[in-house]
Formats: sequence, structure tokens, C-alpha cells
Amino acid sequence: MISATTNPAQTNPTNATATQAQPAAKAAAPSPKPAPSQAPPTSPTVTDTVQISNAARALQEAIETPAQTSKEASRGDRQAQRLLAKEAAAEKLG
Repeated sequence: MISATTNPAQTNPTNATATQAQPAAKAAAPSPKPAPSQAPPTSPTVTDTVQISNAARALQEAIETPAQTSKEASRGDRQAQRLLAKEAAAEKLG
């Protein structure tokens, strides 16, 4: 709820109206501020999709480190889990 407050020094209603108009005029003309740098309009982002061949995937899997394979297996990578199982079985036999 907004209620009006009066200043005891101002008893003339004409002065009160003029005094109230001054803050509105000040608000209408804000102090000059540095203009924010506006970036030029950007075009929509274009995304490219890359398809890796099966041979490239196989090569990538073959050259990954054991630490990386373990990390992938712990995160649920089925291929990494199978590889670790094969390595563990080969260790027991060999």
C-alpha cells in the first residue's frame, strides 16, 4: 500500500507539485553511461557431424591405454568391460 507523505516545510500545494515534477524529469534524463559494446547479430550456429569409420574406431580402441580402458569400463562401456575380462582371463592362463 502506498501512502503520501508530506514535508512540513512545504505548505503551498503549487510548490509540492513542482518539487515532485523535478525527480520525474531527472529520471527521464539519466546520466550518460558508456554505451555497451554491441556484438553484431550472429548467424545461427552451424554444427557438423563427423562419422568415424569402423576401421578408425578399431584403431582408436587398439591404441588406448590400459588406464583409459579401465576408466571407460568403470563408466559402463561394454567393449572396455569385455576387453578387461579377456585380459584378466589371459593373465590367469598365461
